[in-house]
Amino acid sequence: MAVDRLERVNSLLKRVIGESVFRVLQGDDINPGTITVTEVACAKNLRNATVKVSVFGEPAEQNRALGHIIRRTHEFERIVNAEVRLKFTPRLMFKLDLSLEKGDEVLAILNNLPQ
Repeated sequence: MAVDRLERVNSLLKRVIGESVFRVLQGDDINPGTITVTEVACAKNLRNATVKVSVFGEPAEQNRALGHIIRRTHEFERIVNAEVRLKFTPRLMFKLDLSLEKGDEVLAILNNLPQ
C-alpha cells in the first residue's frame, strides 16, 4: 500500500473520530469540548490504529476523560465502520497525547528568558 494512501486513511479516520466525540460522549459527565483528536496512526495492514487525544485540564481530569473514551471504543469503531469504506475496520487504541502541554511549557520558558 502506498504511503500516500495510508496518510489519507489516517486523515479520514482522524476527522471521523474527531466529529464523533460529541455524539459518543454526549450523556457522560465529561465535557467533550475539552477533547481533541491530535493524531491517528493506522498500521500498514489497516487492522489497528492508534488514536492520540489531547484533553484540556488537570491530569486527573485527563485520565478520567481517557477512561471514558476507552470504555466507548466499540462505539467509535461502529461509527468508523459505518462512515468509512475499508476492507477491515481498524481496532482503535486510544492514548493520551501530552505534546501540546510540553509545547506550552517550552513557550513559557522561552518567554521568561532575559532579552
